Amino acid sequence: MSAILFGSIGTISDTSELQRQAFNQAFKAHGLDWCWHREAYLIMLEKSGGQQRIADYARSIGQTVDAESIYRSKSEFFQKSLTESQIKPRLGVVETIQNAKNQGLKIAFVTTTSQANISLLLEALRPSIQVNDFDLILNSTIIDRPKPDKAAYTFALERLGEKSDDCIAIEDNLIGVEAAISAGLDCVAFPNQNTIHHDFTKAKCLVDKLDFNQLQKFLSSRIT
Repeated sequence: MSAILFGSIGTISDTSELQRQAFNQAFKAHGLDWCWHREAYLIMLEKSGGQQRIADYARSIGQTVDAESIYRSKSEFFQKSLTESQIKPRLGVVETIQNAKNQGLKIAFVTTTSQANISLLLEALRPSIQVNDFDLILNSTIIDRPKPDKAAYTFALERLGEKSDDCIAIEDNLIGVEAAISAGLDCVAFPNQNTIHHDFTKAKCLVDKLDFNQLQKFLSSRIT
């Protein structure tokens, strides 16, 4: 194994509920009586794109809204929550990154969220996880085709100078798994509390915590 590619914020820290709460705060701020309860939100997460999610929901209930403006507000509320909440790294993430770095592996953060989200997340997780732990960090300004398109992973592999056969992707949602597979990567599904019910049969394995030795054995058995 030569590189581990973390595919989203949710693979580093479980922020899914903070995201849902930020949507609801944005709706209230824009004078909407919408409230995305967790049960409905779980289904929405099967498709990507927060702004598109807002537009689709408005259309489904016969309303017209400024989805872009609402999503901008949602992002502001989410970023505030990253600063104020006591978020923590997910199980095994810190140890996996440390072991990988100690053995000379590359670590990439292959997300297409905003740079502001990434910066605030990593600031909140210091010193457990820091910017310099990653050899490459992508954001929405670098990749113009979001997942499930493979563009983010293809770009990451090229920039790292690595082959897909020698790397493992970690994803917490179906869209990310599809993107990784499309780029020729084996993908380990590491679902968060709001995606645990998704059908991850396309992933090579499903885990509830990361274990560096397990990742190594998995890739070794695949190559063999």
